[in-house]
Amino acid sequence: MAAATHLDLESLPEGEVVVLAQQGDLAARELLAVRYRTPAFRLAMQLLGRPEEAKDVAQDSMLRFFTSLDRFEAHRPVLPWLFRIVHNRVRDLERQRRRRRVESLESYLEKTGLEPVSAAPGPGQRLQRHRLQQRVWQALSNLSAKHREILVLRDYQDLTYVEIASVLGIPKGTVMSRLHAARCSLRRRMRELDGPGSRSQDPVPRSDR
Repeated sequence: MAAATHLDLESLPEGEVVVLAQQGDLAARELLAVRYRTPAFRLAMQLLGRPEEAKDVAQDSMLRFFTSLDRFEAHRPVLPWLFRIVHNRVRDLERQRRRRRVESLESYLEKTGLEPVSAAPGPGQRLQRHRLQQRVWQALSNLSAKHREILVLRDYQDLTYVEIASVLGIPKGTVMSRLHAARCSLRRRMRELDGPGSRSQDPVPRSDR
């Protein structure tokens, strides 16, 4: 039988692609690499705010992803599992990292346009969205790592509570309470940035799941 190609594999459910990759199918492994290396980098960038370190974390996470692929249960979604690897690598790096000057998250976001997951804005909303995005990221950068990561996973990666629990290795109830505390902290930070008497717009409104 001829080897599968990307075109053949694109129409398959994710779990079947994983099974083929576990069996050594090179096209399946390449498809997984193409499909998930960008989400891995985006998460690392959103958590770290430093492009070069985020690139290193993403590459190392993808290597660990494929190294441990044989132990992965193919019926489970890939993204939360990969995000847990990225999250753990970020934690490791933050523990080891010494302070040094790097390109800021805010300037990088301005170049790349990384934004929260949401519907596309209308023409009249773009300037407002851009300004809000800058304020949100400035406020996020001042939050604790626990609060920043849970907001990124929920509002920027659009994960469910169950998926976040899997990524962070905490109970769903803890996800909900920590997310609430993180959003309260974010609002406080934004009010501080806006000055006394201001009422900041909720940066990324999200319905419960």
